[in-house]
Amino acid sequence: MTPNLPAGAKRPQQAAERAAASPRPKAAPRRPAGQRRAARGTGAAPDTSAPGLRVRISSPASILAVIPGLLGFDPGHSFVVIGAEVARREVRLTLRYDLPDPGTPRLAGILAEEAVSLLSAQGVSTAVAVGYGADGAVSPVAAAFLDRAAAAGITVAELLRAEDSRYWSYVCDDPGCCPPAGTPFDDTGHPAARALRAAGGQVLPSREDLAATVAPAGGQPGRAMRRATRQALASIAGCAARMSHAGVPVSTRRLTAVLGQLAVREAIRRYRAGEAVDPEDAAWLTVALRQVRVRDDAWARMDPEHRDAHQRLWTDLTRLARPGYAAAPAALLAFVAWQAGNGALANVALDRALADNPRYSMALLLREALDAGAPPAMARLPMTPEEVAAAYDAAEAAEDATAALGGPGRDRPAERSTAGIAAPAGGAAPVPAGEVGRKQSHATRYTA
Repeated sequence: MTPNLPAGAKRPQQAAERAAASPRPKAAPRRPAGQRRAARGTGAAPDTSAPGLRVRISSPASILAVIPGLLGFDPGHSFVVIGAEVARREVRLTLRYDLPDPGTPRLAGILAEEAVSLLSAQGVSTAVAVGYGADGAVSPVAAAFLDRAAAAGITVAELLRAEDSRYWSYVCDDPGCCPPAGTPFDDTGHPAARALRAAGGQVLPSREDLAATVAPAGGQPGRAMRRATRQALASIAGCAARMSHAGVPVSTRRLTAVLGQLAVREAIRRYRAGEAVDPEDAAWLTVALRQVRVRDDAWARMDPEHRDAHQRLWTDLTRLARPGYAAAPAALLAFVAWQAGNGALANVALDRALADNPRYSMALLLREALDAGAPPAMARLPMTPEEVAAAYDAAEAAEDATAALGGPGRDRPAERSTAGIAAPAGGAAPVPAGEVGRKQSHATRYTA
């Protein structure tokens, strides 16, 4: 049983994550008897003939073996869709949704509609999908996905249900190929899974475990950061006061921005060199990053060549940041994770940012891009650090001129971004697929 998917599929250009609330299923769809495939294979060994790791996805077993590695965690109770770029023989897009509650049937159609919309927006014409869970939960989503994919002209090369280390196919009804009792599989011992692990891929037990990697630090590190954050705020206020008494008046905002940019650049340098920062430096960095000029200067320095070092920096600061100071480092972590095609990490980082500040504009902008399925190629930097500096210098000069003429000053400007990112191609927009509430970690999750 060999799905008609590219024989050699690279690690994905994108791994966006989505979630829906939950729908009620019907019976599993039966496919026409003529829709059969060749004898099932066990999956080939990694193909390393091309630059970068290439892993063959040539059977249901290999599909099931690579999905945890693509997501970075065990999919659990999920519906996962993989969009392939046939011409380049690569995985282009990976989407994950929470399986809808069987008590709300309409959500199955909403979930399928959104997945197909994102595939279409990215120009994907071939896809495979796997529902992880009981027949009653997976089958309604599977049926809706098949119907909407067919209407959109998308070929579903394989659609599986996996439960208790067995899988069933919705596109094959040959009992010799797809027995009614299901087919056993091993998603850890398969050659494709071993290849991804050998290349450094990590598979956590659940999405909750992934979220825990950016959760606030507790214990002694948390207490140390609280003290250091208070000290950083007191120090900058004291410095501004001393300068004013010396006849050099300066706002704490501008003083923080000047000193903060120097500190962030030094932190970037240190992490690129394999070093780290202590709690005192980390606290000062989180305080400084609340100034949008500091944040945007850091954003403009996120050269993809150093994304691993940057991910380590922003992960450390996101974990250490105290309440009210996590939005900026978490949003920067989401950006560098998106650059690396790690949509799951990007989404949990955005959860952290928006939990800290639900109106944080950078996080909302990134969420919009990820919700629309924008690929990592769009995580680019249209402004250089020098251009960012010139833009803020001009804005501050205008503020000074207004103040000199007696106009209202603005010591704390509205949060804005000069670094920016490109808008999603094709104007793709997310389709709500969940309960009304705060938009969450994936394209359409609305409640925590």
